[in-house]
Amino acid sequence: MPPRVVASAEALALTRELKKKHGALVFHQSGGCCEGTAPMCFRQSDFRVGPRDVLLGSIEGCPIYVGAEQFDYLAACQLTIDVVTGGGDSFSLEAADGERFATRSRLFTREEAAELAADGPPPTGPDALGLGRR
Repeated sequence: MPPRVVASAEALALTRELKKKHGALVFHQSGGCCEGTAPMCFRQSDFRVGPRDVLLGSIEGCPIYVGAEQFDYLAACQLTIDVVTGGGDSFSLEAADGERFATRSRLFTREEAAELAADGPPPTGPDALGLGRR
């Protein structure tokens, strides 16, 4: 089954660096408000996963969620988490170092989409990875 999320080598390296510095992390794919459509990286203790947030996958052991409304739009796409330099203000952890995570997407092939559909919807909420409300 194709993964819903993959990451560039740069994103993997930055995630490892941020984990060393901040501990357990969680990503939330923004829906386009203040942060555009950037994946936001937070300390797990600083972010509450909502009951309808959809677990897309993980990178470096860090879960990546998206809101239910955005999942409806992104369900047909594989997301690639990458890193770019610069960018405006952000609440995401990497912004302090002048970098930011960025999402690129591609449509799943018909075969991949059929595989994902056969597997059923991805899990939702904080209990999908045992994050529970703290």
